[in-house]
Amino acid sequence: MEQWQLVARERIRDTLATYNWAGDAFRLHELAQTFCEDGVLEIRGSEPLRGRDAIIEFLGHGAAGGDDADRRAARQAEAEASGVRRIVRHNLTNVRFVELTREEARLASYFTVVTEIGLDHYGRYRDTFVPVGEHWLIQHRFVSTDWRAPDSTMAAPYIDG
Repeated sequence: MEQWQLVARERIRDTLATYNWAGDAFRLHELAQTFCEDGVLEIRGSEPLRGRDAIIEFLGHGAAGGDDADRRAARQAEAEASGVRRIVRHNLTNVRFVELTREEARLASYFTVVTEIGLDHYGRYRDTFVPVGEHWLIQHRFVSTDWRAPDSTMAAPYIDG
C-alpha cells in the first residue's frame, strides 16, 4: 500500500467520524460540511437530497436556514417536556474500501443507532468520496435502513426491498 492510500483512508475515516459525531450532537451545519457542496444524500425510498442546504433542511425537519444552537435548544426543550433524556449514538462498523483511486473512493459500511429507547435502527451506507483540498468528502451517500424499532425515535418506517 502506498502512502497516499494510507493518508486517504485516514482522512476518509475522519470524515466518517465527523458525520456521526456532528449528527449525534445535532450540529447539522458541521454534518453537511462532510459532503461536497453538491453532495447527495440518498435514503432508500426517498428522493435524493442534493446539496448541503437540502441535507440540513431534511435532517432539521424543514429548517435549512436555522441556527444549529436554536435547533438543539428546541430539541432539548421537547425532550425535557416529555420527561426523557434525549440520546443519539451512531456506531459505524465494518468499513470496507471497495475501491480507492486518487480521484475517488467507494466504501460500504454498517451502522447501528442507539437512542434513549435502546437499539433504535440499523442499516448500511454505500458511499462515494472524492478529494477536496486536503479533505475527502462525501460525494454520494446511499442509506438503507434494514430494521427499525417499532417505537423508533429517529428512523422513518422503512420500505421493504
